[in-house]
Amino acid sequence: MTDRTTVPLPARALPDRTFDDYVAGLVETHGPLEVTESEIVAFASSFDPHDMHVDPEAARRSPFGGLIASGWHTTALMMRLMVGGFLNQRASVASPGVDELRWLLPVRPGDSLRARFTVLSSRVSASKPDRGLVRTRIEVLNQRDEVVMSQVMMNLVLRELPALA
Repeated sequence: MTDRTTVPLPARALPDRTFDDYVAGLVETHGPLEVTESEIVAFASSFDPHDMHVDPEAARRSPFGGLIASGWHTTALMMRLMVGGFLNQRASVASPGVDELRWLLPVRPGDSLRARFTVLSSRVSASKPDRGLVRTRIEVLNQRDEVVMSQVMMNLVLRELPALA
């Protein structure tokens, strides 16, 4: 499900979007994604095997009082929402980086997450004029509308879509 906030809407549907559709002021919210205990444990078992992420009994004795998702898992869930609803995969070239990454509140089994994307700025690349740089504030919200994660991401986005192979 996608909830759009009305500041301006892109002219084109997601598969057809290019750099020109990501204008400063664009705000979109995508989700929700339900977070399950089994997903938390599976992700953390492979990538962040701290007890608070993989062992429900040990997690109950931790300062968090129960199992919580790795911040990297929360970030991966945000990327799923970004690729599924906000950023055109054909036009997206790369990301030169992320600033201000913050995990503000724990994500727990049963949480329902949405991601709000706010385009802060966009400019054509000086060195590669076939693409532009889009700077986006991303906030991941839980079912209580609390921001659990935030970051500012830069993306390189093509100005015209490549032909389909």
